[in-house]
Amino acid sequence: MNLQVKGRNIAVTDALRTYVDEKLSKLGKHLNSASTMEVELFCEKNPSIADNQVAEATIFTKGPVLRAKGASQDMYASIDLVADKLGRQVKKYRSKLVSHDSRVRGSIPPDALMPMPEPVALEEEEEEEGPQIVKLKSFDIKPMSAEEAALQLELIGHDFFVFRNSESNDTSVIYRRRDGNFGLIEPK
Repeated sequence: MNLQVKGRNIAVTDALRTYVDEKLSKLGKHLNSASTMEVELFCEKNPSIADNQVAEATIFTKGPVLRAKGASQDMYASIDLVADKLGRQVKKYRSKLVSHDSRVRGSIPPDALMPMPEPVALEEEEEEEGPQIVKLKSFDIKPMSAEEAALQLELIGHDFFVFRNSESNDTSVIYRRRDGNFGLIEPK
């Protein structure tokens, strides 16, 4: 697994880099060797935020993208939080992949799962009156089944997920309902 460590408003020391490598490289044995992990370490500048030492990690696999964020008053503790969260996500991903593979054996090989793209753009706009768009994310939409999209939704922990349905080739949205199930929005 390829590991990249970068700092934002913080110098990444050799000790921090080694600690990240020790904590997060263990996850590599559960993932494909072509997987890439990006870790960003930064310090929040807002004095009202007590847990200002933040570690964010993103793992790009052949299938879904796994993300975790940890914040505490100590950068090493934040890295521990991220390692624990990603460990749980990797276990969940592997168990779902195995159970999904056993249900549809022969129909979709595990290597056929498409990776989620990295967001390409992120912009903030000036303030205007009333509700406004404060964040813009652009990304390539890869074709996948609704079941794969539901797995991706669970793994990233968001409330909805936009994807291109591989059966109809239409852009669809899967979302988490209040009752714990999923809803699917498809165009007519």
